[in-house]
This record gives sequence, structure tokens and C-alpha cells, in this order.
Amino acid sequence: MRLEKCWFCSSTVYPGHGIQFVRNDAKIFRFCRSKCHKNFKMKRNPRKVKWTKAYRRLHGKDLTQDSTFEFERKRNRPERYDRNVVEQTLKAMKKIEEVRVAREAKFWESRRKGKKVKEMKEAVRELDQNISLVQAPESLLKESTSAEKIKVRVQKPKNVEHNPMESE
Repeated sequence: MRLEKCWFCSSTVYPGHGIQFVRNDAKIFRFCRSKCHKNFKMKRNPRKVKWTKAYRRLHGKDLTQDSTFEFERKRNRPERYDRNVVEQTLKAMKKIEEVRVAREAKFWESRRKGKKVKEMKEAVRELDQNISLVQAPESLLKESTSAEKIKVRVQKPKNVEHNPMESE
């Protein structure tokens, strides 16, 4: 059973599924669904369409460099059947999948870590700007009686024209 890759989105195309397009120069394009086929016919670039694997890899959203991807390559060289080799290969495939899942999880965590730091900085900045909304009213009263009044500069809107057609 040969599993092909969709030319547009890089997802797996199982036997009996998808669409196959053969160009005049005998180049074969396989598509997993009509969505990919239609985008191909519209001459869209997969690297610019956000839901494709090519876009996600290009913009650093998916893991791109990993030694486990080498095992997924297509090989056209026939090999002589050996039961022991097949048994070892099947065991290795399970182990490789576990390693890939662990590395992807680590990659996702490293991507999320940067976002957490950024969100914390934004939260602290917003808290500094709007501390009066968080403090208790009693503490504000104590501060206002003991301290001088706070002067706040208010900007007047520029070029405000009165329109006689508008009702007030």
C-alpha cells in the first residue's frame, strides 16, 4: 500500500482517495481533496496559504529540521525481503514515532514559552497604566486626603466642526 503526499498541502493521500492531475509534460500532481485541487487550479502558492504545511514550516510554526524526517523519505530502490529486517524495521518505526512526538511536544513548549513571557510583560504594563481600577476605594480615599490633587492633562479633539444637520 503506497501512501502519497498531497502536492498542495502535504497531507497523506490514501489509496482510492483524492484526485490525480497529469500535466502535458507528464508531471503527476496528487491532491488529497477538492479544496487542494481547486487552489492548484487557481494557481495559488502553497507557501502563501496559511493552512498548508509549506506555510507553517516557512513561518516557523512547525518543526522543520529533525533527523526523524529522514525515515519518511520515499525510496524507489527495491530491497530483498528478509523477515528479520522487516521485524526490526517495524520495531524501529514505533520508536521513531515516539521520538518524533516527544520532539514536537518540546518544540511546541518552546514556542509557547515566548508567548507567556510576552503576555506577562503586557499584563504588567496594563496593570501599571490602570492601577486605579484595581486598588481598593479606601486606599484611594486615604491617598487623596493626604496627597495633593493630581493634575491630568486632557487633550481636546482637533478640528471638531459643528454640523447643523446633526441633532444633539
